[in-house]
Amino acid sequence: MPDYLDDLRLAHVLADAADAATMDRFKALDLKVETKPDMTPVSEADKAAEELIRGHLGRARPRDAILGEEYGVEGTGPRRWVIDPIDGTKNYVRGVPVWATLISLMEAGEGGFQPVVGVVSAPALGRRWWAAKGHGAFSGRSLTKASRLQVSRVSKLSDASFAYSSLSGWEEQGRLDGFLDLTREVWRTRAYGDFWPYMMVAEGAVDMCAEPELSLWDMAATAIVVTEAGGTFTGLDARPGPHSGNAAASNGLLHDELLGYLNQRY
Repeated sequence: MPDYLDDLRLAHVLADAADAATMDRFKALDLKVETKPDMTPVSEADKAAEELIRGHLGRARPRDAILGEEYGVEGTGPRRWVIDPIDGTKNYVRGVPVWATLISLMEAGEGGFQPVVGVVSAPALGRRWWAAKGHGAFSGRSLTKASRLQVSRVSKLSDASFAYSSLSGWEEQGRLDGFLDLTREVWRTRAYGDFWPYMMVAEGAVDMCAEPELSLWDMAATAIVVTEAGGTFTGLDARPGPHSGNAAASNGLLHDELLGYLNQRY
């Protein structure tokens, strides 16, 4: 089996470059922000970071394909880099430090492309998380200064911490009643949003999280970090991996109950 460690090292180099670019424009008074056709914001920093990563990949992995949030798909083949230059753009443009660059390598296999490398870098928080297939998940300042991640062992909803992003998406999908029933059963809830709840599931600080609507670039990197930390990452339809257009992540012990509540009145 490939060890993917060279790809992981490259992903760190890409994240270093993106961090420098995004931090340079974070809280800039003259930051340019536009509205995309789907009515979500995109900043000049989003575009610049993705262009930077694509440039690096073009030189280092010219035969690999690239899928990015801002510029779509480029290339074909069994290996595809998936990029979200700034996950949490709404936070970024308002000066909230909860945003990250997500970089993943996916390989063609049974059931389609699956993530084999993932890096989640949140420079404004001073945090980075990463994983490679078969090598575990880690967090730290660098590859050599890192701690291995492990999900929690909480097995009862009444002891569990549940994280989410907002209520609006659940209501639009007709899942709000089940969602609220779940929040009444758990120990505590927090709306951290975006990439962060998944990383806290991987760390064991949060026991489960879910979002009703996501794109592949929102999930590819976070999915492998969660699973390599011993957790479970599926869609709300229980399909493993980041392909369902939504996500549920947990320590594994609570996953069936999590999905049960979120689907109970759907």
